[in-house]
This record gives sequence, structure tokens and C-alpha cells, in this order.
Amino acid sequence: TEGGSLPAALRSDAPYAPSIDPASFTTEIDNPYFPLRPGTRWVLTGSGDSEGEITTTTVLEETREVMGVTCVVVHDEVAVDGRPVEITSDWYAQDADGNVWYFGEETAEYEDGKVTSTAGSWEAGVDGAQPGIIMPAHPDVGVTYRQEFYAGEAEDVAKVVELGQSVSTPVGTYDDVLVTEDWTPLEPDVRERKFYARDVGLVREELVEGGSGETVLTEFTSG
Repeated sequence: TEGGSLPAALRSDAPYAPSIDPASFTTEIDNPYFPLRPGTRWVLTGSGDSEGEITTTTVLEETREVMGVTCVVVHDEVAVDGRPVEITSDWYAQDADGNVWYFGEETAEYEDGKVTSTAGSWEAGVDGAQPGIIMPAHPDVGVTYRQEFYAGEAEDVAKVVELGQSVSTPVGTYDDVLVTEDWTPLEPDVRERKFYARDVGLVREELVEGGSGETVLTEFTSG
């Protein structure tokens, strides 16, 4: 069936009511397109509209409990011209079928070293927020899924649009690449494509509507 083991509640055409059983989750996140081994580090460098932007993502050893689920903590820092503009802690866990779930984030925007906003923060189970799937276990072309759901604040949706693509980066060339198209109804004029290499994760992002910037993997360290 379309979506493989993707829960029906996670497809964007269904009423959104995911059922969470903490016993069915693990911090051993080995989904081939979204592996999160502690110590793994990605650096993506921007061009075009994203010129001067560097995003550094690191999987930490620490965990956080959300909705009774023990989640892996991932530290994400976006810097422009060497100055942090956004620092985020994201929380992920993998279910028994191999879907990687996203349980929320603490995020802060910075200007001149001072926090100017924490508006993007949300936590599953708090104030009606619900977790979503960041990467399906069986990402067949055409599968559409919610990555997060906090009404009016975080409503990202993704669709698998290509498999088996090839992407070249300064780190190397990847041949087994999954491509998603990502958007949110909160910004209907913006669409982004993300490229995930097997056993590596995110290697490229590009705006396809609402801008022309892209970021590409320039450093990778496996945990």
C-alpha cells in the first residue's frame, strides 16, 4: 500500500491524531536516510540567497523525554558571516517500523549575540502540539507526510519526489539520494527540496519557490 508502514494518521490527507506508545520507540536511529549516531556532524554552506550562511548540525550523547519517549538530542546552529543567527535543539526517536519521528525543538534566534525570538519552539504533547515523521521507513515516491504539527506555528509537510538520484558535493558524490519537496501551509509561496544520501543524511537543500538559495554539504564526520 502507498506509504508502506507509514501510519495513516501521518499522511497529510488524514485527520491528524498520531498514537504514541513510548515502548515502541528507540534512540538507536538507523534509518538509512536519516541516521543519527552520536558524534555525527554535518556542515552545510549556503549560496545564492543563503550566501554566507553555514549550518552545523551535531548529534549529541544526551537525550530528552517527550510524551514518555526518550529522544535523541540534535544541536543545530545557523551562522551568517561567522555570527550565530539561530541555535536549536531538536528531539528525534525511531519507531519499531523504522520511521524517524520529530518530537519538537527549542529554538532561539540571535542578533548581535542576544536572543531576539524563541517563537519557533514547540514540544509534542504541550499546548496541542503533535509529533510528526521526519523520515519514513519506506520512502516511496508520492508518499506525503506531516513532519510536525503545532497549529499556526509548526506545520511542515514533506513529499517524496525522487529516489536513486546522484548529488555531487565538496565532500563527495552520492548516488543513492532521496529527494523530498517540503512546504508549510503557513508559507504557501515557499517550497524547498531536500536531498538525503543513504548512510549520510542531508547533503543538499535548495529553494525551488520563494527564493533561489541553496546549501550543500561541505564537511561530514560520522559518529
